[in-house]
Amino acid sequence: MFDLDAYLTRIDMPARPTPDAAGLSRLQRAHRLAIPFENFDVVLGRGIAIDSASVFAKLVTARRGGYCFEQNRLFGDALDALGFAHVPLLARVWLGIDPDGGPVPPLTHTFSRVTVEGQDWIADPGFGGSYAPIMPMEDGAEAEAPDGARFRLRTDPRHGWMLERLGSAAATDGRGAGPGWQPQYAFTGEPAVAADLAMGNLWSATAPGTRFTSASIASIVLPHGFASLTDRNYRRIAAGTTNEGEITDPRVYRMRLSLMFGISLTVEEVAGLGLFAG
Repeated sequence: MFDLDAYLTRIDMPARPTPDAAGLSRLQRAHRLAIPFENFDVVLGRGIAIDSASVFAKLVTARRGGYCFEQNRLFGDALDALGFAHVPLLARVWLGIDPDGGPVPPLTHTFSRVTVEGQDWIADPGFGGSYAPIMPMEDGAEAEAPDGARFRLRTDPRHGWMLERLGSAAATDGRGAGPGWQPQYAFTGEPAVAADLAMGNLWSATAPGTRFTSASIASIVLPHGFASLTDRNYRRIAAGTTNEGEITDPRVYRMRLSLMFGISLTVEEVAGLGLFAG
C-alpha cells in the first residue's frame, strides 16, 4: 500500500494538495524541487526497476533520485492515493533533433495525463532536461516556468502533440539550445500500458550508446532556476545568475552531488562511474 504521508514528507509538502488544477501544480512542483533526476544506477550496471515498491524504496525511503520511468511511477502512485484520475503516456524526446527531418527518436519518456473537473492536463515531474509546469491539453496552451522559460503545447500533423520551450539554455541540461521555440517532446495521447512502459524503460537503461548508458546525469529544479551535472560538467542558474564549470576532483563531485542534488554516493560508487582517472 502506498504510504502517502511518507511521500508528502519526502517532497516537503506539509498538507495534502487540493483536488484541483492548482493542487496538481503544487504537487508536481514540490516533487521536482525535492527529488532529483538521475541515472547513476544505469551507469553502475544495476538496472532500473519500475514497480511501485522498488521505486518507493529508492526515491522515498533511500532518498535517491531517478529518471522519468521511476519519477512518474512514483508520481502516478501519489496521484492514485490522492484521488486524481490519470493515465501514463509515452513520448519521443526531440531535444537537439530536427522534428521536420531528423531521425525519429524512440518512445523513451513517460509522463501523465491527468483529468481534473473535465479538463485534461499534462503533468510531468520526471523530465530531466528542464521544468515545464502542468499544462491544459489544448492546442496553443502556454505556461511560464518559475525560471522564466515559456512552454507551449500544440498539435502537430506529423507527431500528434508537441511540447516546446522558449527560454535560456542555461536553465536546461544543455540540450535544446537555439533561438525561438525549441521542441522538447512529442506524443500522441494514447495511454501507455504496463508492457509499453517496461519496453521503454528497458531500452533507456540498456541500449548501447544512448544518453543514459553513456553519460552520468543529474538535475534538479531550484525555486527560480535549475541545476544540472552531466559527467563532470556542472551548471547552475538561479535568479538570473549562471555558474558553470568542470569538476576534476571526485571529492568535490561527491560533495556537489550531496549539497546541490541531495544524492549520496559512496566513494566506490563515484569511482564506478568512471569519470575520474585513478
